[in-house]
Amino acid sequence: MLARTPPLGWNTWNTFSGDISEQLIRETADAFVGTGLKDAGYEYVVIDDLWQADERKDGRLTWDEGKFPEGIPALAAYVHSKGLKFGIYSCVGSYTCAGKPASYGYEEEDALTFAEWGVDFLKYDCCNVPPGVYAPAHYRRMGQALRRSGRPILYSICEWGHYSPWKWGASAGGQMWRTTGDINDSWDTIAEIGFKQQEGLHAYAGPGRWNDPDMLVVGMYGKGAVATEQSCTDAEYRSHFALWCLLAAPLMIGCDVRNMNETTRDLLTNRHLLDVNQDGLGLQARRIGDDLHGGETSHVFAKLLEDGSVAVGLFNVGDKDWRVMSIAWEALGLHDRLPCQLVDLWTGESLGVHERVFTAHVHSHDAMVVRVIPQPS
Repeated sequence: MLARTPPLGWNTWNTFSGDISEQLIRETADAFVGTGLKDAGYEYVVIDDLWQADERKDGRLTWDEGKFPEGIPALAAYVHSKGLKFGIYSCVGSYTCAGKPASYGYEEEDALTFAEWGVDFLKYDCCNVPPGVYAPAHYRRMGQALRRSGRPILYSICEWGHYSPWKWGASAGGQMWRTTGDINDSWDTIAEIGFKQQEGLHAYAGPGRWNDPDMLVVGMYGKGAVATEQSCTDAEYRSHFALWCLLAAPLMIGCDVRNMNETTRDLLTNRHLLDVNQDGLGLQARRIGDDLHGGETSHVFAKLLEDGSVAVGLFNVGDKDWRVMSIAWEALGLHDRLPCQLVDLWTGESLGVHERVFTAHVHSHDAMVVRVIPQPS
């Protein structure tokens, strides 16, 4: 099964947009190895839009030779030589979002081309669909073509949630599907996409089928294609990453991994949070309520894990410097007198054994994430 757990990787768009090259992809693959991203489980190196030549050649997609002089197959081989997987981008319409040739009417040819090149991941966007064409039908057509290509290619459906892809994405051959519009490097976007727009989608997630709230902006610090005037703080990046891990979301890094600072690297490779994201049960966290102390500015998410423990995120989304937040055992489906060990998932340190309730001080736009582990009687 492809994507038995949420895919982990990197995509060019958030930082580089069309400023991409063979050298960038090679250096990024090298950085996966050198920074510990590969050891942490990140494996897909994905080129987004603007890799293509302006026109097809003999009916086939081809690459921009100025950006990729040695060609996409050679680049895929280099990524594979590092023990990683290679991804690419196309679009369900006649042209991509940036106006390059796309795959409408060429699904079979392009799937075979991608397989021949050694592609392992296809992000399939939804721009420039011809009038009267029902996009989901052509997503299915590409899914069928990928299955017939002879190569296992992870299929990422990117139609921004317009046609409710969580309802049909798996039957169309997809392993992940965008549930929202594009993210940017701002707290408002993260809060809207993560805390609001994933509501009610947990029933559609599981091994081999993942809701995708878009790529990570962790570590961008206002640089790149999705920058805003006021980029996220480190606390907001922490909340962003913790929430995506709880949501069992694909974790596609968007920053320049060649130049990460230590804070970004430590966050993206946090073993305790990655274990929650990659848990074998494959459940997406549910918002189980708003903390009684904070009302609508304090959210609590919980995710049952394969070993019977529960991962819990306490998120202070308000602007108050800090807030007292708590979670009662009964809200987690646990007996209120059941002793449970708590582990701080930021540090891996034990917070001791508790009963009935856990309370923490959470700073503005930050999160406390714990693992609640029932203790044997």
